[in-house]
Amino acid sequence: MNIKPTLTDRLRIIFKGILDPIGTFLNSTGLTPNAITLLGLAGTTVGAYILSQGKMTLGAIVIFLFVIIDAFDGTMARLRGESSDFGAFVDSVSDRYAEFITFGGLLYYFLMQENYPGVIMTFAATAGSVLVSYVKARAEGLNFTAKVGILSRVERYIVLIPLLLFNQPFLAVSIIALLGNFTALQRIAHVRIQGHERMRKAPETKEYIH
Repeated sequence: MNIKPTLTDRLRIIFKGILDPIGTFLNSTGLTPNAITLLGLAGTTVGAYILSQGKMTLGAIVIFLFVIIDAFDGTMARLRGESSDFGAFVDSVSDRYAEFITFGGLLYYFLMQENYPGVIMTFAATAGSVLVSYVKARAEGLNFTAKVGILSRVERYIVLIPLLLFNQPFLAVSIIALLGNFTALQRIAHVRIQGHERMRKAPETKEYIH
């Protein structure tokens, strides 16, 4: 089954000429890829706190800056010839924490405003974001692919950050809640098709997904 490159894949190709020189400079400072990963997480935490205080525009700017910084860890590892499964694992876990913390900041803000529809939509957005990543990880653990769908991590930030800049947190979490969960369903359907194809090609091998 042919898999189209994701937006993240395309952006890495488009901006390679920018990422590589900056990654080379960061390597020359003695910083490690994991240090950049943790710096991105720390900066996102600061941004999330700012969001929790209702300062949406400032919080969005801080989160944007540290999302950009976080983009360099993979480039640095590749340039150092030190790309590893563990490094990719740390980066992926850090990304999930960053999203949890960001939505946590928004959840706190809505709670303090007694905006319960905002609380519900933030919870749904968090659930959708987690499920998009979990479905992909679980699928790959079973030798399926699941890099499909309209709202992966990069797209979520493309929705979130501009709307927060214009002080529209409820609209931001509502869109992510809707499209994030829809993306999870897209990935589940994609895996289901692969499962049927696998069973058709090897009917004597019974494989079930629990």
